[in-house]
Amino acid sequence: MNPQLHYEIEQFLFRKAALCDAQDWDTYLDLFDEQSEYHVPQWDSEHRYTTDPKRGMSLIYYANRSGLEDRVYRIRTGKSAASTPMPRTLHETGNVRIRPLDDGQLEVKANWNTLYYRLGKAEQLFGHVTYHLRRQGEDWKITRKHVLLLNDTINSVLDFYHL
Repeated sequence: MNPQLHYEIEQFLFRKAALCDAQDWDTYLDLFDEQSEYHVPQWDSEHRYTTDPKRGMSLIYYANRSGLEDRVYRIRTGKSAASTPMPRTLHETGNVRIRPLDDGQLEVKANWNTLYYRLGKAEQLFGHVTYHLRRQGEDWKITRKHVLLLNDTINSVLDFYHL
């Protein structure tokens, strides 16, 4: 893989994480293509998770960006009791692996860890993520985000900003 491309993709993922931590929702949402799918499957057993969001249970599933836009709207208007107060988050991304797809997009896999603090309690979530990225001008758009949450026994709410 081209080292410059690898660096560019890592910087894109780091920027996405920083935007989420800063709660810069407009800029964060703009990273996602309007038709981007966002999926966090549920575990069926200790080592198997659902693969089809239309047939199996998901922790989060949005068929396109409007699901994320709705969550941001609810946060901004105070209509998300689960997000009041908003947690402070710190997203970390590592072990980035990239491969080209046949349609010109990139498949980007990474490991992630999110530390968050809410209501006097610190927690963490971690797992694997797979993105599909499409170049748009000088930047990238997320066309798919698939998050595999490894510690899915969750002691509080779970929302997009945790992942």
